[in-house]
Amino acid sequence: MQAGHFQAVDRPPHHKLSDREFQVLSLIAQGKTVSAIADELALSVKTISTYRSRILEKLKLKTTADLTRYTILHRLAE
Repeated sequence: MQAGHFQAVDRPPHHKLSDREFQVLSLIAQGKTVSAIADELALSVKTISTYRSRILEKLKLKTTADLTRYTILHRLAE
C-alpha cells in the first residue's frame, strides 16, 4: 500500500451513505413509511423513494425487510 492511500476493506457498506441517506435508512428501520418520512423531513415522496433506492443499491439489498435486518445486524436501529 502506498503512503497516503487508505483501503476501505473493513468498513461496512453503510459508511458509503450520505448523512441524509443514513437518516432515511434509520427512519425506514423504525417502521416509518415513505410518505411518513417525506412529511417528517418536508420532502416529496419521490425524493424519499429515490433515497430508498440509492440506499438499497449501495447496501446491495432488495427490500425494506432487508434494510431493517441490516440495521439490526449492524446495531444501527434505535
